[in-house]
Amino acid sequence: MANFQDTFLSGANIDFIEGLYARYLEDPASVDASWREVFERNDGAGRPIFSTKLLEAAAAPVAPAPGKTNGKATAALTQVVAQAPAAAPAPAQDILGLQAKVDQTITAFRLRGHLRAKLDPLDRPRPPLEHVADVGMVDDGHFSAREREQLVECNNVFPEQRVRLGDLLGRLHRTYTGGIGVEFMQMLDSGRRRWLMQRMEHSENRTDFSVEDQRHILTQLSYAEGFEHFLHTKYVGAKRFSLDGGESLIPMLDAITEVGTAMGLKEVVIGMAHRGRLNVLTNILGKKPDQIFSEFDGPKDPKAYLGRGDVKYHMGFSSDRTTRQGRPVHLSLAFNPSHLEAVDPVVEGRVRAKQDRGGDTERTGVMPLLIHGDAAFMGQGVVPETLNLSGLKGYTTGGTVHIVINNQVGFTTDPHDSRSSIYATAIAQMLDIPIFHVNGDDPEACVHVARLMAEYRQTFKSDVVIDLICYRRYGHNEGDEPSFTQPAMYDIIRKHPTVRTLYAAALAEKGRISADESEAIKQRCQQEFDAALTRARQESQFKEPNALEGLWKPYQGGALKSAPRVSTAVAKDVLCDALKKLSTLPEGFNVHRDVERTVIKKRLGMLDSGDLQWSEGESLAYATLLAEGYNVRISGQDAERGTFSHRHAVLHDVQTGEEYVPLRQFVTGKGGFHIYNSALSEMGVLGFEYGYSLDVPDGLTAWEAQFGDFANGAQIIIDQFIAAAESKWRRLSGITLLLPHGYEGQGPEHSSARLERFLDLCAEDNIQVCYPTTPAQIFHLLRRQVVRPVRKPLVIMSPKSLLRRPEATSKIEELATGTFQEVILDKVAPEGVTRLLLCSGKVYYDLVKARDERKDDSIAIVRLEQLYPFAYDELAGLVAKMPKLAELLWVQEEPRNAGGWHFMFPRLHDLASTRSQQPVKIGYIGRAEAASPATGFPKTHEYEQQLIIEEAIFRGTKNGR
Repeated sequence: MANFQDTFLSGANIDFIEGLYARYLEDPASVDASWREVFERNDGAGRPIFSTKLLEAAAAPVAPAPGKTNGKATAALTQVVAQAPAAAPAPAQDILGLQAKVDQTITAFRLRGHLRAKLDPLDRPRPPLEHVADVGMVDDGHFSAREREQLVECNNVFPEQRVRLGDLLGRLHRTYTGGIGVEFMQMLDSGRRRWLMQRMEHSENRTDFSVEDQRHILTQLSYAEGFEHFLHTKYVGAKRFSLDGGESLIPMLDAITEVGTAMGLKEVVIGMAHRGRLNVLTNILGKKPDQIFSEFDGPKDPKAYLGRGDVKYHMGFSSDRTTRQGRPVHLSLAFNPSHLEAVDPVVEGRVRAKQDRGGDTERTGVMPLLIHGDAAFMGQGVVPETLNLSGLKGYTTGGTVHIVINNQVGFTTDPHDSRSSIYATAIAQMLDIPIFHVNGDDPEACVHVARLMAEYRQTFKSDVVIDLICYRRYGHNEGDEPSFTQPAMYDIIRKHPTVRTLYAAALAEKGRISADESEAIKQRCQQEFDAALTRARQESQFKEPNALEGLWKPYQGGALKSAPRVSTAVAKDVLCDALKKLSTLPEGFNVHRDVERTVIKKRLGMLDSGDLQWSEGESLAYATLLAEGYNVRISGQDAERGTFSHRHAVLHDVQTGEEYVPLRQFVTGKGGFHIYNSALSEMGVLGFEYGYSLDVPDGLTAWEAQFGDFANGAQIIIDQFIAAAESKWRRLSGITLLLPHGYEGQGPEHSSARLERFLDLCAEDNIQVCYPTTPAQIFHLLRRQVVRPVRKPLVIMSPKSLLRRPEATSKIEELATGTFQEVILDKVAPEGVTRLLLCSGKVYYDLVKARDERKDDSIAIVRLEQLYPFAYDELAGLVAKMPKLAELLWVQEEPRNAGGWHFMFPRLHDLASTRSQQPVKIGYIGRAEAASPATGFPKTHEYEQQLIIEEAIFRGTKNGR
């Protein structure tokens, strides 16, 4: 007998075999006699070979052979066939012939039917696909007319056991090659595949909509089209990035909320770019068209918005809606910049925060819904970064519904120039999920798919992708001429009826909804938009985004000078007790000996000495915040241990692998301690954490870069969200960035967190940029970030060598008293100072060591622990106390074109100009300008560092300003 894997019984047909066996177990007479013989064979001792082997395979799934599926029964059936007695009849041979061809064809439809589906509303021919295996088997010429009349096994496509082949082929065509194409056979989970098969094949992948449902779909299409047409005629040439051509999106979104709410959904957070955004705002979220029209007209007083606000198709919104079944659902559309797909991880983070806060451990109550563009979905790297987060314990949200608005062109770029794959959704195949492609001119198919995918998401807590293949009736924006670059395509589009027109005609032809009624619905939409415009022109409905409501009521943004001063100190006995708990292991826990020596025993020793290092200052900040009921979440590529092996927030038993998290013993109230080693991603993970911070204002949300300059990979999140959100959208965030920074001779990519880039973003008290140098400072700074009712992003240049530098320690009393010091003054008497050195970070310790060795009290060294907001008043007061001051110098380790120099120079000039005494020379001391952040040679680094110290302490500045 031929090997089983060489027959048609292998590969994707395993779903058929497993389903057939399940049917046999229920009713042996329901399967063909040849299959009963296979299932009933025994091993000579009365034990059924098939069931025994199948159970073994189910308990220990076998890895698939190359090109084969991972069905549970594949290995079992192989052995059944191989172990059959030589004299026994060969059941596989008995059913070869027509039934074999039928089974192959059924599999081909399931596997390749999408390649023959009629997906393009413009009805253009698809690229040649004959090179794709099995695709020819879904064509009509595969069987003769006589064969089509034969009764065959239908492989569960019909509820019946055997059907006429012609009827089977008709159903397969309607299911897999109509207006819906499905990629699902690549999924490894056979249970989910069979779930989809049953729902698609038994219904022919359609929904039998009632007249009322069809009227609802038609009405939504009418509002979607009417809204765009109204804007096109009333605001001629204005950018709106219309949904014309993709109007089926609106009834799809409505269907998702209807099905979802019936299965426990309470809230949907939506992320999307500009295409169709205004339409979604008014027709799904219920934003009044009056307000949108007023946004087109703009504010009455433009001077009130100098440098503030954002364009209307970037704005967010939230509302409470009620479905047709009377179920409530809260909808949120996230604010979004023009950087395509950047909002994706932000939405995921918001959803996870809402789920964590609400105790939605099943993740059915809050759902993320992301709407993508076809070119962006394949082109933007943040998409796979976000998809990769979907199954990670620190980031899973129970599945995202992805809808790709596939205009079949990216601005002016054709698909063959923007991707290397057949579909714009190919990147989603990295996940074990279904991908549905649907013709946007078939709204009933679109709604059917939306309903099915919403049910799938709620059932399996898995991502799903819907590729809405449509077109863009106008250019990228309404002032663009698309026929410059796609003349043939737009020649078709100009003649092509709208989705609503086609659907209304189809309903009238079927006698479902008359043409008169369809026209009446259209006119009603027009009248409502006319009335809304009249109201907007009579009284502007222009409003700023809603902010500081709900969870955000206790918090404030704005100028930090008005921020209340709060105590961040914690009683010494509380700190000592916490340090003792952090140093105590569960009984029988076997920690690594080096961790025991450098962490556990070291901390126990600190209880006697009272000298704390950085790790203890940081850990005590988390411990005391948790004890006060706050939530603490930290993530990063090595956040649990810390890149520099200083944190050890998660300990591992060296014998059992069991984990112990000491900080969790401090959790009280509704808070929690969550720390996760993240994926090797910056943009995706930081976007997620920023999103998380938007829905957890009453806690600390921190992201730690492996090395500070790795934040470069998340620059869009930093620029467009973290630095600008308060100005653009009035959205506050307390996100904290821990960025290791410092020049220790480790080379260009391991030295600089690019302090200069963050300082360039500083304005209007939008962010805080700090460079703390002691354990007490990080303790008070982290606590201030939470305890103070101000919510501003915090960027921390965190240390590397200072983590363990003997001089960089703090007494435990410093945590029990005082607060974060924005400026740390020198101990020398100001009256005799002639040279004032201002610096930040670890260079201070080198400077003060050299100054003290020289015993020169004419040099004062002051640390700026907070560079922004700049502590001008405190420094001006200090300068005023130095009557002999002649030099005001900024000292940094970074090259002159980096670091803080360009930020500091105008501020030093302002400080010097306040003096009425002798002129003060302003100067720079540091590395020369450089294209690279640092040298790659340790000896060169040491030489450069020595030059900085000598110039600052022994010779003074030569560079001037």
